[in-house]
Amino acid sequence: MRSAESALEGAVATSPPAERIDYASILSPQTKWIVLAGVLMGLFLAALDQTIVATALPAIIADLRGIDLLAWVSTGYLVASTTTVPVYGKLSDLYGRRIIVLAGIVIFLVGSALSGLAATMGQLIAFRVLQGIGAAALTSSAFTVIADLFVPADRPRYQGLFGGVFALASVVGPYLGGLLTDQLSWRWVFYVNLPVGIVAGAFIAA
Repeated sequence: MRSAESALEGAVATSPPAERIDYASILSPQTKWIVLAGVLMGLFLAALDQTIVATALPAIIADLRGIDLLAWVSTGYLVASTTTVPVYGKLSDLYGRRIIVLAGIVIFLVGSALSGLAATMGQLIAFRVLQGIGAAALTSSAFTVIADLFVPADRPRYQGLFGGVFALASVVGPYLGGLLTDQLSWRWVFYVNLPVGIVAGAFIAA
């Protein structure tokens, strides 16, 4: 959990400033809140997938076997979601925050859907890496989107929400993973991301 937060903070600190439209002045308060809600939902999904899989692992092993590769189900996601953060920092400066966040959501959701459809442990690990690549866009862009939406005096208040999102995900993740696995299937640990991610994308695209 801390690794993702540290990488996020590092990307913010090292990314060079870029000229951008003054959204803080031209967007209505309602639009700002809609976009903020979408960013927080995306950040929640990225954080949730660090913990939700843990309680589903026994069922995954029972279904897919490959216990020798078990650690990579979580490690592959974490490595991908942290190592690609600097790349997204550069891309968002070149192409804009919104398109990068939306691309990240699409990649994350494709990875989620494919993870739920995985037929082998190797496939699941590969799709988890794809998930992590998408998650990196969601975490790396969160602080910069806040900087675009709000004036400096207001930013700390909204950035404080990010810590709450990570804390909530760390608490909810294992419980939700166990519940979905027991009541439905371990595959729903990944499918559950789809409706939330679609709503998040719609909010950000507003």
